[in-house]
Amino acid sequence: MIDQLRDRLRQTGFTVDGVFGLLGADAHHALGRNETTPARRATADGSPLATVVRLFQLQLSVPRDDAERALPGLVDALVAAEVLAVSGGEVRALVDVRPYGDEGHDWWVVADLTPGLDQQPVEVGSEHVLGISEASNSLAQLTRRDPVARALDLGTGCGVQALHLSTHADAVVATDVNPRALWAARLTAALNGVDVDVRDGSLYEPVAGERFDLITTNPPFVVSPPSEERLVYRETSFPGDDVVRRVVQGSADHLEPGGWCQVLAAWVHADGQPWEERLSGWVAPTGLDAWVLQREVLDLASYTEMWLADAGARHRPDYVEQYDRWLSWFTEQGVEAMGFGWIQLRRADRAVPSVRVESWPYEVVQPMAPHVTAWGDRTDALADGDVLDRAWRQADGLVQDTYGRAGASDPERIVARLTSGPCRTASLDTVEAGLVGASDGDLTAGQLLEAIAGLLGEDASEVRERYRPSVRTLVEEGFLTP
Repeated sequence: MIDQLRDRLRQTGFTVDGVFGLLGADAHHALGRNETTPARRATADGSPLATVVRLFQLQLSVPRDDAERALPGLVDALVAAEVLAVSGGEVRALVDVRPYGDEGHDWWVVADLTPGLDQQPVEVGSEHVLGISEASNSLAQLTRRDPVARALDLGTGCGVQALHLSTHADAVVATDVNPRALWAARLTAALNGVDVDVRDGSLYEPVAGERFDLITTNPPFVVSPPSEERLVYRETSFPGDDVVRRVVQGSADHLEPGGWCQVLAAWVHADGQPWEERLSGWVAPTGLDAWVLQREVLDLASYTEMWLADAGARHRPDYVEQYDRWLSWFTEQGVEAMGFGWIQLRRADRAVPSVRVESWPYEVVQPMAPHVTAWGDRTDALADGDVLDRAWRQADGLVQDTYGRAGASDPERIVARLTSGPCRTASLDTVEAGLVGASDGDLTAGQLLEAIAGLLGEDASEVRERYRPSVRTLVEEGFLTP
């Protein structure tokens, strides 16, 4: 049945491009905002593609005759599989089946029905399986795509990351504690003809004693007061942000040499302790290289409002009471704000691991994955001898801006600017600009500095030592690469 369904979805054109072509840009964007009316108007012709879109994305009942034409010979089997339900002469979907893809693949992802369509109250059960989200897209663009032998999708949910991992890993293991998520992930994998080993269990328990070349995870990282109504896709029974600490510290025992663990997460800003110090403390026992990049900080009122709305509490009579309970609990726990970002961990087996913890709330141009790899390459290069004894080259996409009076012979200010990944800028003096401009991978940084010193009539040894820290910083921040 699954193979037949896959073939039929493909035949109807139920792909990302196919649905966009049917709906048009305006209706497609409205659906992204959970508004179905424009899409209803675009799918009124009863065609097989329109029927499938109405069933699985608009959550509408359709006449059984239309469903049979769209999915010939499959309706009864899908009812038995709890994908569809029949009532009288009408058929409706029990799950969301959504086209999804990347540059080279068309997939379908199975999740629970999207809550809150058309401004309806949000109602989600404790075992709700979230579909494709901004977080899952962000993690997919963050994850390195080098070929690997074994990959782990920790907390797989509906199985989105496992699909991506299947394109470059020989074997993929996916885990979750939510029985319904395990069901959805297995169905997602089967629907796409992908071999994924889906296992039940918390954190690293299902893979005890096993190692991987790549671990990717977006753990349930919402920090909230203890409640019997915990939503498994976003909250755990661990206190505060301890689930993220456990993911970070547990990764060390499950990475092959050279392996990576890539985490999309949130963390507490605790009273009296810098967040950088707190996360560095998580990383230190692992012995892993780490790059922690905080992308956003939310005040507690905004954080509470966001997650109460996500749970559908905004229109409930006890909303104000819940809101107050969250804020009181944060005060009791010594939480002053919440940070969101990315944690990159790498088993480099160094005597002294490289740990970089920083805040970057500025522009980032996706995908980030190549920049994660580049950070690892730069870290290796910096650990291998004197920074001046290596040849470097300009980073791809590096541009230089100069500022000054029109017609002036020398600029008043020179700025190097990265145009992808974290779009950093650096103010350069004449020597640094000359170094960056001449770095093409041929001469070492020391040789270039000596040549520049000669042109400026300065002592070469003095220039080398004065600019050694500058060269290191330019490498660390990605302006120069090995």
